[in-house]
Amino acid sequence: MRVLLIGEYSRLHNSLKEGLNIAGHDVLLVGERDGFKNYNVDIEIGAKIFNNGILHLATKFLNKYIGLNLTSLENAYRFYKILPQLKKYDVVQIINEGILKTYPRLEILLFKRLLKHNNCVYLLSCGIDYINVKYAFDKKFKYSILTPLHEDKKLQKYYTHILKKIKPSHYKLHQYLFKMIDGVIATDIDYHLPLLNHPKYIGMLPNPINVEKIKYIRPDINNKLIVFHGVNTSNYIKKGNNYFDDALDIIKEKYPKKVTIIRSENIPYDEYIKLYDSSHILLDQVYAYDQGYNALEAMAKGKVVFTGAEQQWLDYYNLNKNTVAINALPDVDYLVEKLSWLIENPEEILSISNNARNFIMREHHYIDIAKRYVDTWRLNSAT
Repeated sequence: MRVLLIGEYSRLHNSLKEGLNIAGHDVLLVGERDGFKNYNVDIEIGAKIFNNGILHLATKFLNKYIGLNLTSLENAYRFYKILPQLKKYDVVQIINEGILKTYPRLEILLFKRLLKHNNCVYLLSCGIDYINVKYAFDKKFKYSILTPLHEDKKLQKYYTHILKKIKPSHYKLHQYLFKMIDGVIATDIDYHLPLLNHPKYIGMLPNPINVEKIKYIRPDINNKLIVFHGVNTSNYIKKGNNYFDDALDIIKEKYPKKVTIIRSENIPYDEYIKLYDSSHILLDQVYAYDQGYNALEAMAKGKVVFTGAEQQWLDYYNLNKNTVAINALPDVDYLVEKLSWLIENPEEILSISNNARNFIMREHHYIDIAKRYVDTWRLNSAT
């Protein structure tokens, strides 16, 4: 099978490609490297000329004062230039609505050209899109990335990019894609819930994790416990990192001789991974029901991860007996309580570490997930 994967977030498509390659499929990954994360892609797209130096400053000025975004135009042009190479694929999978980062009208035109020369097309829901942003905006989650905005309208400037997803211009792109695709696939509970009962929804396929590249590190708890907090500053409010920072300030004073805290900001993916290797506990995000990719990879290494682990997720995976992750909540006192419990009961770290690795092996193994993707594509392409 020839498979074209468009877009990359958090190494999802890289891991899927690796699993598909092992099964003998021919896979091409087209996308940006996702900024400072610098993920691997086969063909890189995305603006370069208007995204650097003086021209980038000029682009920001034009966008602010006359509404002309040269970066968006360059994004469209770069994808247009590679379209002749993107033909005769059995399956095209787009990682997100708006992945080309251009004007919605241009994105529709580009996808029309792409789909004209390929067979089945699938869309992933694994990031912000019309359906899950609208679901969050309407407060159908008990909390979400929009919770800070709901609580403080002054934070509007941090949500401009997200709120664009429910504006009429993007809605037209959403409508076009959902008309053309053979199905939409969710990658975790946060995207699964808003899609329930949608006619194009064909189910949830968990994020694939390449467990062969991620070795289990058995926690050494004989010395100080190490807590790692890696921050992407552009998502600081939306991920609830402020709650972690406030909790860590208390933990530092409460356990100065028992805990070492490592905090990083905006570092490349490879450096990020190396930096948290020595940690026992990783603080991921607050406003989630399920784990994102960084959390899953940390769990594969045997870290105790504070992340989304809500009841809906527990029920889906039948995890009500064994703790594999700590459900993080937007509550500083709660986070301090959970961290204190681990610090005072370090044997629990060993237990959760082992449970986390086993969970990833059982539910997120990249070869198993790749097979499930192929089965899903084939089943829904035939209907």
